[in-house]
Amino acid sequence: MFYAALDVSLRSVAICIIDQDGKVRLERSVPSEVPDLVRCLREFGEPIHQVGLEAGTLTQHLTYGLTEAGFDVVCMEARQVNAALSAMRNKTDKHDARGIAQILRSGWYSRVHVKSVESHHLRALLSCRKVMQRKCIDLENEIRGLLKIFGVKLPLRLSRGGFDIAVRDTIESDPALSHALLPMLQARRVLFDTFTELDRRVRKAAHADPVCQRFMGVPGVGEITALSFKAAVDDPARFKSSRTVGAHFGLTPRRFQSGEKDNPGRISHAGDADVRATLYAAAMGALTRSRRRRRANDRSQEGGALGIETGGQQLLSRVFADLALVPATKEKGLGPHCPDRDPAHAENHQHGAPRAH
Repeated sequence: MFYAALDVSLRSVAICIIDQDGKVRLERSVPSEVPDLVRCLREFGEPIHQVGLEAGTLTQHLTYGLTEAGFDVVCMEARQVNAALSAMRNKTDKHDARGIAQILRSGWYSRVHVKSVESHHLRALLSCRKVMQRKCIDLENEIRGLLKIFGVKLPLRLSRGGFDIAVRDTIESDPALSHALLPMLQARRVLFDTFTELDRRVRKAAHADPVCQRFMGVPGVGEITALSFKAAVDDPARFKSSRTVGAHFGLTPRRFQSGEKDNPGRISHAGDADVRATLYAAAMGALTRSRRRRRANDRSQEGGALGIETGGQQLLSRVFADLALVPATKEKGLGPHCPDRDPAHAENHQHGAPRAH
């Protein structure tokens, strides 16, 4: 029984093949392309039981390529592998491949789920939208900062196209300032149009997906939250219980227990930070809507009787309340804002950045 380990870098891959006793049988470095890896593994001449590699940027490409070639590929959690390899005195690609092979042989690893191609396409769309949004915010903040030097203070909140109009009206009477800021303003306009188009595609994809439509039936969940959650979960069957989903996204507290000490800590912050932030935003939106609905029911009933929700709504409010009370406010972009927008819009509204409707 033979085990093959891959230490993957951008241009090359260090391969180490060991037998069931841990003896090294082959060590080689090949280009990080699927055909080269398949050729090297098949030239070994013996059937390989498993092929192991760390989770990384090339994981999806290499895993699907080797699986299609007939190999049993194991993707290992990078933190566990890094902790095991840290005991080695010298760090090289060759030594890392040896260590990964021994971890694979011993079975002391956590297998990482490799997401489907569809999920990666959705994540790519969401990432492109996020990048354009951040660039727009950066340019707007830079323009605001430059205008402050000349005593110009733009309003805190500006509509979609209001920022461009407000800046042009301010600098048109100053030729020198216009000469400096107009090119930056034009670049911001192009980025904003690109962001608007990507935002439209994201929302269109969410409305076209039946799973996302069911997610959006939950109070507080909009298109961004629904699509982000679906892309991150990918295959619900990989979770044994719904309780483990919160731990997967880093929403459960850490725990340090040793002897008489048992100290629960802050949330683990593991997993996708963007998904964690959108879930927090959805929880805050659900709580806000729940309070508004409750106040409306109070006003509509004589004697100030409390409005009664259905059992499902009460359970949902309780779940979102527990999620919103998690001390995750240190996450970048968190804050109470509209549930149909992603968390980064809190900063947008403060600085007049583009809104996504």
